[in-house]
Amino acid sequence: MSNESAYELLRRGEAFLESAHPAQAAIVLERARKQEPDRTSIREALGRAYYNSGRFKHAATEFKMVVDLYPTNGYAHYCLGKCGEKLGDELMARRHARLASLMGYEH
Repeated sequence: MSNESAYELLRRGEAFLESAHPAQAAIVLERARKQEPDRTSIREALGRAYYNSGRFKHAATEFKMVVDLYPTNGYAHYCLGKCGEKLGDELMARRHARLASLMGYEH
């Protein structure tokens, strides 16, 4: 087993995301989340990895945790809205897109 810190795993996961390897990123970021489950930067990156690999329900779970921990995170609301669209949950999609917009985050 590796002795990589959560930070090192986060950086490695982000590198996988940047090189368009979301499934590999998710594997690494899941390990980081086990070490630091309340670290929103890890959960946000893991949400992106899940989203980019088509695992929208898992992505929504991660972004919801970020929003629960930091309700003013406009990016997480935006991502949660996008997950709602992919999952066919119109209420979730509209609600979080609106919150993101009110917080100044629009993509």
